[in-house]
Amino acid sequence: MEKKNCLILALDVTDRENALRIANEVSEYVDSIKVGYPLVLGEGLGIVKELAELAPVIADFKVADIPNTDRLICEQVFKAGADAVITHGFTGRDSLDSCVKVAEEYGRDVYVVTEMSHPGGVEFFRPVAETIAQMAADAGATGVVAPATRPERVRDIRKIIGNDLHIISPGVGAQGGSAADVINAGADWVIVGRSIYNSDSPADAAMKICNDMKC
Repeated sequence: MEKKNCLILALDVTDRENALRIANEVSEYVDSIKVGYPLVLGEGLGIVKELAELAPVIADFKVADIPNTDRLICEQVFKAGADAVITHGFTGRDSLDSCVKVAEEYGRDVYVVTEMSHPGGVEFFRPVAETIAQMAADAGATGVVAPATRPERVRDIRKIIGNDLHIISPGVGAQGGSAADVINAGADWVIVGRSIYNSDSPADAAMKICNDMKC
């Protein structure tokens, strides 16, 4: 993923028409589009290929299973046209290795969740986030996911992974995170959803975030 605007759109809508409209409107401001279960369950995996014509797609499936199942999921994701997949790390190194291996075969990327952005994300992730971050680095993942709602945690995780891995950071806007603050803390990209796709003008909302970051 090429860094231009440091902005990833979290396209958590459920219908194809709306998704493509929003993606078209913001395509000049976003470096990637993140899709998850709401849209894929609503419209099928084929929506990934359509969106990939507008911007690189990150499949946010938070893959978390045994190695063979993870391999099968990642294969389907990359065959569908996604440039990257988001996985969990708590299932262990062998499961993560399976995802990284498939990504390498397809020339794609893997991002590993270290700590989630909602308040409950600290309950179980906080004690293991640094360990997961180190495992992601050791496994050769592309990067990690760290919370924009807690910039200090982004800073902590950056110290662990160094500059070899990217950090993508959700929680800006509706969850209260500041795009500028988390970029200054060490994130490479911020992930923004509702503040953009629920706006009367998604393009204007995306442009404002880009301007605020001065990436």
